[in-house]
Amino acid sequence: MFDQIKLSAWQAGLRGTLPQLSPQLSLPLRVELWNGERIDLSPDPPQVTIRIPGPAALRYLRSPSLYSLGRAYVEGAIEVIGRAADIIAVGNALAASGAVSGTASGAAPDTMRGRLAGALGLRKKRTRESDRDAIRYHYDVSNEFYAAWLDPNMVYSCAYFEDGDEDLATAQRKKIDHILRKIDLRPGQTLLDIGCGWGALVLRAAEQFGARCVGITLSENQAALARERVAQAELQDRIEIRLQDYRDVDGRFERITSVGMFEHVGVQHLKDYFARVADLLAPGGVAMNHGITTTDVDNGATPYGGGQFIDEYVFPQGELAHLATVVRAMQEGGLEVRDVENLRRHYAHTCALWTDNFESNAAHIRTLTDPRRFRIWHVYLAGCAYAFAHDRISLYQIVCGKAGSDVAQLPWSRKYMYA
Repeated sequence: MFDQIKLSAWQAGLRGTLPQLSPQLSLPLRVELWNGERIDLSPDPPQVTIRIPGPAALRYLRSPSLYSLGRAYVEGAIEVIGRAADIIAVGNALAASGAVSGTASGAAPDTMRGRLAGALGLRKKRTRESDRDAIRYHYDVSNEFYAAWLDPNMVYSCAYFEDGDEDLATAQRKKIDHILRKIDLRPGQTLLDIGCGWGALVLRAAEQFGARCVGITLSENQAALARERVAQAELQDRIEIRLQDYRDVDGRFERITSVGMFEHVGVQHLKDYFARVADLLAPGGVAMNHGITTTDVDNGATPYGGGQFIDEYVFPQGELAHLATVVRAMQEGGLEVRDVENLRRHYAHTCALWTDNFESNAAHIRTLTDPRRFRIWHVYLAGCAYAFAHDRISLYQIVCGKAGSDVAQLPWSRKYMYA
């Protein structure tokens, strides 16, 4: 009885906070209690149902945040039914209501934590071993798992929707071509792809652009499949796939790409990372960094505990930097920024398509992993789509060259990118 009284108070308090957030905000949520009672938080039919198996699980609703709600769902403390996009929208509304009413940690604590960590140098301690383990935790689920919801070429990064109506496979091919044109890749040039995934970019670079490529990854699963694909394409003479840390690469390359990798480097290590890119770049060479950034200028976590959830369950050791931090680190590392493009809208759409694929193939995906990991990815992909759509995170492609290069090496315009 005491718990039901508290739930009723929580329900009334939540409804009282909603008008402060937005007069148009609705919450199509049903809460089903262990005793069969149902509580609807909107006159409209519910799109999301949260089932509470017992009184102990009520604490997740009394102090809702994206972390607490996500943790409860992933660990099986509550059951959540609905489309992933609706679950994330309702979860954000609950978390925002808690922040307004003071019942949950909102943006301010996360932001302050980011500022304090940056000021005191308390960012995550990392070693080569921790970096390798974090990569393998995320990417070595199984190749079959990723193939179930990615495009046929298994490109696990932001697609490029040139017209906006492309299917995922077409948009991913256009993304790769967009990158290779931006770096002005020419036949016979050497290309290093840092974080090559399952090899889609180096395959395209060798086959369509005539480049000689080295792709590196820390994921054994990715390296194995990438090598198989290179052999199937009979491109072993032009492509080498290595299981290698970027810090161990030797030589000089006329072109360097890094797509969706630098998020694993760590904010405090960005200068060293870009210095290594500059060292590996041949004189007159061009590099591109394609990666996710935070929109918090102090490099803090995303609001309402979303960053904490991703850190614990999805990307251990991952850190996002603000664009300003990235550009500064590039310059400090010996690189000159030449071109910057915001692809936030493209990544929101990419993640939405991945979410649709994941849910359409849910029955098959359940056979490829355990229930806990299934639930992690169920909400993670939709959560990313929401975060990109609402300007909490962004995606930038940054083209750069060695600082101090002769000005004649810079192009007059962007025409060459859109030939």
